[in-house]
Amino acid sequence: MTTATATTPIAPPALWGYAVFGGLLAMAGLPIYIHAPKFYVDEYAVSLAALGTVLFVLRGLDFVQDPALGWLAARLRHVRAQAVGVAGGLMALAMLALFAIPPLFAPLLWFALALTVLFSAYSFLTICFYATGTTRGTQLGAGGHVRLAGWRETGALLGVCLAAAAPVALAGGLAQPFTGFAVGFAIVAGLALWAMRAEWGRLAPDRHDDAPALPLRQIVADATARRLLLIALVNALPVAITSTLFLFYAESVLQADGWEGALLIVLFLSAAASAPLWAHVARRVGAKPALMAGMGLAALSFLFVLTLGPGDIALFAVICVVSGAGIGADLTLLPAIFSRRMAELSPDASQGFGLWAFVTKATLALAALIVFPTLELAGFAAGPVIADSAMMALVVLYAALPSALKLLAVVLLARTPLTES
Repeated sequence: MTTATATTPIAPPALWGYAVFGGLLAMAGLPIYIHAPKFYVDEYAVSLAALGTVLFVLRGLDFVQDPALGWLAARLRHVRAQAVGVAGGLMALAMLALFAIPPLFAPLLWFALALTVLFSAYSFLTICFYATGTTRGTQLGAGGHVRLAGWRETGALLGVCLAAAAPVALAGGLAQPFTGFAVGFAIVAGLALWAMRAEWGRLAPDRHDDAPALPLRQIVADATARRLLLIALVNALPVAITSTLFLFYAESVLQADGWEGALLIVLFLSAAASAPLWAHVARRVGAKPALMAGMGLAALSFLFVLTLGPGDIALFAVICVVSGAGIGADLTLLPAIFSRRMAELSPDASQGFGLWAFVTKATLALAALIVFPTLELAGFAAGPVIADSAMMALVVLYAALPSALKLLAVVLLARTPLTES
């Protein structure tokens, strides 16, 4: 088993490219679930049920292909710059096809084809990005993985905010705001590829030409890596559940009356603002204690949601700030801890992050499997009149269940021995 070695630390300002690329990937992920379905319903009268079926099938494809893409990224590590350039170009073209180019054949098939390319390119780029970050974090020396994660995840969270706000902002000045969004995305893709152009060669061929990528079976066999993957699943599931139910909760319980989008942006901005602060705390006290504090903060904020009712929008905004700060800890520190473990196991973490991508995406599917059937059994249906039992089920799923899962993640992390570096 090969262990990556640290080299001379590199100045932090060079890490801005990770923030830009992280923002690009976040901008790509959000429209898939929020903007694209509504756009195709409004513009091309595609049925929501048909779009939901396509998304479900493609999500299944995504689960299967992530480990395979991790294998491919490992095989292409010595030409990673070229592979990333091709994937980045395909992702930009897919976004343009999705929003800016009128369908050249049946809109549903066009939607499915564009999303297939977008899903695949996005997954491949994510795996390459985090695997390269593992090598770079090791090169930064002590605390390097946390420092890099602070840049990367801050950029990602700002990218989410930009993707959420851009179509609304562009609607005031453009007849086709989503066309503007797609063109802007292609420009950001070019900037991100340029900003990261020197980073893909960090797996120096003269040192690692003969070092094989770590096989999946060895990653799964490692007790620490296996426990971190389990923690990632349990810890991300609350965020997936609350994200899935956010609009339902804001509309039915808070009766937010149009404030939903603003509250969502408050949540993500708080996460983005907290990410560098959590990185600083982790460098002072260690990543594990800092992450446990962030998880506990998120669990507490979910519990406070149980006390809210109609009209408590200002109080919920405060909770969004607090829970957003907890999300900032999750997104910054847990990938940094996993990245550090991968660096201890192998100089090439591609397959490890193929598993990581699989686990984190699985939380969205698990969330849907948990919340929608439960709400249906409770008799929930969006509308002006909702039965008390259905409302209680919504509140328990949105607040109590995520809090319990967060506390379970804290216990699992507390019982996981980790080395700080």
